[in-house]
Amino acid sequence: MEKPSIILRTVCPDRPGLVSQLTSWISNYGGNIKHSDHHTDQDAGLFLSRIEWDRNDLPINKSEIYEQFEKIAIDINGKFNINYSDEIPNVGIFVSKQNHCLIDLLWRVRNGELKMNVPLIISNHPDLENIAKDFKAQFVCIDTTNLSKASVEKQILNLLKDFDIELVVLAKYMQILSDSFLENYSSIINIHHSFLPAFKGAQPYHRAWKRGVKLIGATAHYVTQDLDEGPIIEQCTVNVSHRDEVADLIRKGRDIERIALARAVRLHLNHQIFVYDSKTAVFD
Repeated sequence: MEKPSIILRTVCPDRPGLVSQLTSWISNYGGNIKHSDHHTDQDAGLFLSRIEWDRNDLPINKSEIYEQFEKIAIDINGKFNINYSDEIPNVGIFVSKQNHCLIDLLWRVRNGELKMNVPLIISNHPDLENIAKDFKAQFVCIDTTNLSKASVEKQILNLLKDFDIELVVLAKYMQILSDSFLENYSSIINIHHSFLPAFKGAQPYHRAWKRGVKLIGATAHYVTQDLDEGPIIEQCTVNVSHRDEVADLIRKGRDIERIALARAVRLHLNHQIFVYDSKTAVFD
């Protein structure tokens, strides 16, 4: 069986010789580099590095690797994450009534395109329960109308803990998560149409059609306490014309919502994203 590769992500103040220092450590540790990407943000004065490597036939001791590289991180005043290519996290998907993003994600999981498990699907409506059953995921419908927001979010947090959920994906979940919830759980990806703020609120495609837009889009981003203003991971656009009716805009919008969300989730799972200063650097 092929051994997993090691994915090292490092962020530190920029200075000469960092690439040499990182790659030399890997080489001296018996590593062979498979992929190496680096970027310097001149404005922030930060150096960002993602290196994927393996140890050939040498054993992998995860705690030892962490402890050894921690010494380097201290020397360069940096922060780092170490992940492994064979990690398959548990992901929870939140939905409301629209099914296109949910079905697309589950289909990609089944076909091996997204390396994740989906043991839990949470919704504020019962409509999509059969889809969850088809993909053998636990479907939990929570009454957001008659229960307080605090009670709803407490149930959700308990479920995330019970199912050991490492990432939440909002696949057209039409509820706003409170600041309190985000303080307790912050690893969340959301998808929305890119009309914000020009076409904010209900029926954005209808209002965009009335304005005669020529381009529509979708944005996948991390969720923060600033509504729909979290660090952007992926954006997709598609042209529209005067020949397109509202139904055409909605159809095209759903297509690119699926694509943008799937790409964002894949980038996250592959540890290709750096979040800093309220923005992202994506190594693809």
